[in-house]
Amino acid sequence: LENSRTKMRSAVSVREGQGVVLLCGPPPRAGELSFAWIFNEYPSFVQEDSRRFVSQETGHLYIAKVEPSDVGNYTCVVTSTVTNSQVLGSPTPLVLRTDGVMGEYEPKIEVQFPETLPAAKGSTVKLECFALGNPVPQINWRRTDGLPFPSKIKLRKSNGMIEIPNFQQEDAGLYECITENSRGKNIARGRLTYYAKPHWIQTIKDAEVAVEDTLNWDCRANGKPKPSYRWLKNGEQLSIEGRIQIENGALTISNLNLTDSGRYQCIAENKHGVIYSSAELRVVASAPDFSKNPMKKLIQVQIGSTVDFECKPRAFPKAKSSWKKGGEQLHENERYQLLKDGGLRIANVTKADAGSYTCLATNQFGTASGSTNLIVTEPTRIILAPSNMDVTVGESVVLPCQVQHDPILDISFTWYFNGTLTDFKKDASHFEKVGGSASGDLMIRNIQLKHSGKYVCMVKTEVDSVASAADLIVRGLPGPPEHVKVDEITDTTAQISWQEGTDNHSPVTTYTIQARTPFSVGWQRVTTVPDVIDGKTFTTTVVDLNPWVEYEFRVVASNKIGGGEPSLPSEKVRTEEAVPEIPPSEVSGGGGSRSELVITWDPIPEELQNGEGFGYVVAFRPFGATTWIQTVVTSPDTPRYVFRNESILPFSPYEVKVGVYNNKGEGPFSSVTTVFSAEEEPSIAPSGVSATSLSSSAIEVSWMAIPWKMSSGRLLGYEVRYWNNGEKEESSNRVKAAGNETSVRITGLKSNLAYYTAVRAYNSAGAGPFSATVNATTKKTPPSQPPGNIVWNVTDSRVILSWEEVRAMENESEVTGYKVLYRTISQSNMNVLNTDKTTAELVLQFNEDYIIEVKATTEGGDGTSSDQILIPRLASMDARGSGPSVLSIFSVSSFFPMLLSLTLNSVL
Repeated sequence: LENSRTKMRSAVSVREGQGVVLLCGPPPRAGELSFAWIFNEYPSFVQEDSRRFVSQETGHLYIAKVEPSDVGNYTCVVTSTVTNSQVLGSPTPLVLRTDGVMGEYEPKIEVQFPETLPAAKGSTVKLECFALGNPVPQINWRRTDGLPFPSKIKLRKSNGMIEIPNFQQEDAGLYECITENSRGKNIARGRLTYYAKPHWIQTIKDAEVAVEDTLNWDCRANGKPKPSYRWLKNGEQLSIEGRIQIENGALTISNLNLTDSGRYQCIAENKHGVIYSSAELRVVASAPDFSKNPMKKLIQVQIGSTVDFECKPRAFPKAKSSWKKGGEQLHENERYQLLKDGGLRIANVTKADAGSYTCLATNQFGTASGSTNLIVTEPTRIILAPSNMDVTVGESVVLPCQVQHDPILDISFTWYFNGTLTDFKKDASHFEKVGGSASGDLMIRNIQLKHSGKYVCMVKTEVDSVASAADLIVRGLPGPPEHVKVDEITDTTAQISWQEGTDNHSPVTTYTIQARTPFSVGWQRVTTVPDVIDGKTFTTTVVDLNPWVEYEFRVVASNKIGGGEPSLPSEKVRTEEAVPEIPPSEVSGGGGSRSELVITWDPIPEELQNGEGFGYVVAFRPFGATTWIQTVVTSPDTPRYVFRNESILPFSPYEVKVGVYNNKGEGPFSSVTTVFSAEEEPSIAPSGVSATSLSSSAIEVSWMAIPWKMSSGRLLGYEVRYWNNGEKEESSNRVKAAGNETSVRITGLKSNLAYYTAVRAYNSAGAGPFSATVNATTKKTPPSQPPGNIVWNVTDSRVILSWEEVRAMENESEVTGYKVLYRTISQSNMNVLNTDKTTAELVLQFNEDYIIEVKATTEGGDGTSSDQILIPRLASMDARGSGPSVLSIFSVSSFFPMLLSLTLNSVL
């Protein structure tokens, strides 16, 4: 590369519009080089286009038409593709002449390819073509035979180069480069020829051949031109003589002898290359020997079959064979055949053919023998074979496979399902082999659709094999229908179509249609026309749909087994709009504030609004009037309307109805109902208010009801407020009496304390004025001391009780009497006996345990109860006792009353 450095080059002077070639002048090539040009300063490289071209063959820079912008210094850069080193040539100045501009002229081809160019198979061929001219010429390529370029051919450098990768014979031919401008055209032609080095399509391999046999070796190669062949033996040219023949790469040596052994080479060559194939020939001579290929010791066959005995000892040359059965020489007949390879074939074997067979092998070097024992067995037969069956999903079946076979043979059963061996461990949940040693029955449990198919029972012994097949058809629920779509939609109907799915071996009998909307709970069956869709129909009309609702549809197929899985949903579709058909329900009202008429209703659900722009028309009129007052409520979710007008009298009756509308028009009104305007709160207070003390914790307040004529509406009830002497009236407690009640009992009060009360009426509009205040004082508290020293006697069924008198303290209510409470142990409610004495007599049943307690009664309520006393179960005898606990039990004589002394430590 260093040799490319030269002195400063002379300037190249050209006219504007003229073409120019700048020479690179690289050294003689030592390896592959690539070329580029620098314009003025590095790294400004010349950019190749339709006007500028750098040849990778010559290294020169070609400018088709010089322009003023081309003026400058040009430096050739040469790069070794082997070492990647670079050398820069001396700059070449390019200047414009001042004596005018070059006129237009036809293309002049400066870069072209050879007239004939050989190309090797598989190589990449590049052809260059570039022309000077004004205007700048266009470059095109073609084959003269008119064949189009295959896609692998690439045009590069603005068509200045054609690249053909992986060159093949079909790429050979005459190529043209056509350069053309407005002044004319020129054509460069060149022929690509194809050549290929030889390559093997068949080689020779080592051979071991018997003496006196014939060797045939064939080696074949392809190449362009066609290769020629030569043969070498041990590195020397092989001479052709009587025993040795060579033809088109094939070598034949007949009547081999030991001296023919050696290393042979087949050589294929053409002018582009040479290839070699080598192999070793061993010529051998030996007596027959069975040691490396002994005869089978035992052969088992069944009656009626054909059996072959092999006899292939190692022998050079090949041995001649003869056969004996036992000591008897065998000869060919209609059943016995001596094979070309020395073997013996017996056809239609019988039991009499069983025995020992000996092959005697002989050549000129010696003799050897080998024997095989033949056992003849009865054939295996399937006596109970599987048969074709139809079953339903979920059932279980047994496919029989029972055989009769020769007892000396081992037998095995295998099952194949649709050609695949059944794995009983892997498929144990469904498949099981059942039966005895001579049975291979297959049980299939809980059959599924996937088990439909062909089942083959294969029975094998060492001698033979038999098989029997059966088809199992599993009938199941139908598969889902497919491609459900809505073909046409109206406000209340939809035309649905679908395609049938798999029937799973049971024909579809009916289809049902289901629909789902944003308002439904899951999928619901819908009404269709026809009502029953048979299994051969794949379209129907769904009716009774709601207008302006988004629907999805799906189809369910049914057969005699049942209904299958539903199809995938159709695309969502919306029914068309329609006038609303359903008016609001539960139209009512009432309440509100003074001068108001409140009208209420249950809003219409969205799925019944039938379209956009839905709202309500509220109509009302005073009772007895003829003209309706109407207003519009535009919100579909609104449940009420309030009409305000000072002329509305309290609690006046109005006739009311509510209708519906949407963008399609007005729908029906509800039935007319009566609604009362708002009430006025009561204007008068209840009269006749009084308060009465009931006990130490309760008082009763009563009053007279306000007459209907004096109220300004419907009274809902009365409110009673109360407070004691130590509380403020503003913080009083309140109780209500609903409806027409005219008294209320107030409980939970403090004892011996004055309470003040007042009553007022209320309705839906509010509460009226309170009555005048009245008061009552609660009673003193009942005595805290319970009755004591309770004594009881039992005679027959009578119990006589007595106790000490209870004396009230100063702050307690005076005792007015006593209550005796009693019950059996099995009862929960107490019976009560009132008395004003300190004794009482009870008549009780036999054979029952009783619990008794006693408490004092006063105006302030009941006092504290005594401890409970247990009266034990007694027969007809006398007993007595005292409370409150059991002390002892003893008996004297059966002629005297039994005395029971009881002392209770705790309440029973």
